[in-house]
Amino acid sequence: MSAESVLVIDDEEVMRDVLQSLLEEAGYRVTLAHDGIEGLALARKQSYEAAIVDVMLPELGGLEVLEELKKVDAELVVLMITAFASVETAIQAMKKGAFDYVTKPFKHEEVLHILRNGLEQRRLKDENRDLRRALKDQARFTEIVGKSPRMQQVFGLISQAAPSRSTILVVGESGTGKELVAKAIHANSPRADKPFIVVNSGSLPHDLLESNLFGHVKGAFTGAVYSKKGLFELADKGTLFFDEIGNIPLETQAKLLRVMQEREFMRLGGTDTVKVDVRIVAATNIDLRRAVEDNRFREDLYYRLNVIAIQLPPLRQRKEDIPALVAHFVDKYARENTKNVTGVSPEALQALMDYDWPGNVRELENVIERGVVLTTGTQIGRELIPDHVRTAPSFHVPHLTVPPEGISLRDVIANFERRLIESTLESTAGVQKEAARLLGLKPTTLNEMIKRHNILLPRERDRDRRAKDLDEPAEKITPA
Repeated sequence: MSAESVLVIDDEEVMRDVLQSLLEEAGYRVTLAHDGIEGLALARKQSYEAAIVDVMLPELGGLEVLEELKKVDAELVVLMITAFASVETAIQAMKKGAFDYVTKPFKHEEVLHILRNGLEQRRLKDENRDLRRALKDQARFTEIVGKSPRMQQVFGLISQAAPSRSTILVVGESGTGKELVAKAIHANSPRADKPFIVVNSGSLPHDLLESNLFGHVKGAFTGAVYSKKGLFELADKGTLFFDEIGNIPLETQAKLLRVMQEREFMRLGGTDTVKVDVRIVAATNIDLRRAVEDNRFREDLYYRLNVIAIQLPPLRQRKEDIPALVAHFVDKYARENTKNVTGVSPEALQALMDYDWPGNVRELENVIERGVVLTTGTQIGRELIPDHVRTAPSFHVPHLTVPPEGISLRDVIANFERRLIESTLESTAGVQKEAARLLGLKPTTLNEMIKRHNILLPRERDRDRRAKDLDEPAEKITPA
């Protein structure tokens, strides 16, 4: 990786020399300018990652230079320095896009610390931007951020399944982004310019849900003073997304199955058949197989829905995506609130990385939105992270009680070891080298432990599961 470049703009030769020596010793490439006009000319000729600008410059003042530098490169990390500190000047500098502000005389480590933080925030934003650009080239994955192996699998499935007519089931815990996946499927399908309509499956009583889905004719029930189209008709030629489909009553499940099979239905109280062409995407945070076994969900509907399944990992299993998600949400809410917030402090990021996120990406987004709103600086500090996140232990040990008859410690340890390895392999999509790194093991040691515990890798389990499901009905992907 090449050294990062810093442009120093200061009219005092001694200060320029001090900063050049300090920065070059720290590994940066330094370019010097004796005033704002020269500095702007340099910035327009070549790109820099950061700039250090004196507020008191001749001819063109430091704040004006700052404003022009941000026009040249909005992501430039600018540190303002001055011998005359004032609250008003500091506020002005922050509003114009400065990353931070220090007064002379300053401690060398203070300047380096601020510069490192600013450049780290820029790297995260650049990484997030590049990721978004790559995803846009590959497919329009609206608002979905992630480069972990598990998320790359999700992106691959979206790209493969979206152009088809097949029904898709998105499975994942609350807050993992199931609706975003559904929107990405729609956006990458031939139906992208047609309606995308969400059905909140569990929020309406049975009668109202059916009226919403299928519509009704005038006089179909008390209060039906006019005919109304249902969501199926409104979504014709488009996509209908059933959020938490496991909450739909059994009676409605039967009608939904018929529409999926026949592509037609009748409005409530009506006798005319309405034909529709709708692609179904459904989401659930429960085990639908278990719901089928408990007679809470129709088996035939389950198989009709489970043509292509996309499993969304919880955030705790893809923590390497947290920095990019944080950068994405900081940028989003800074723009929404018109604030110059560039990121989170290293201490805050560490607290976010240590937390297990039971509410997943939605919970992380809420924490970042809160931090952007409450911070008075350019960064979200650790003190703005909610207490339950900051104080959460980074590793949770389950409470165990030894039974009266005793227990084999060796068996308990072996069982825990097996489960931990299985969980880690799941989080890395079966990539053993990455799993070994996360567990602090050599790859050869992990491989020996996998063999000793007879652990099946995720792809081997999937192969076995497919072999068992050969007799189960499923539809092939049919191109639109």
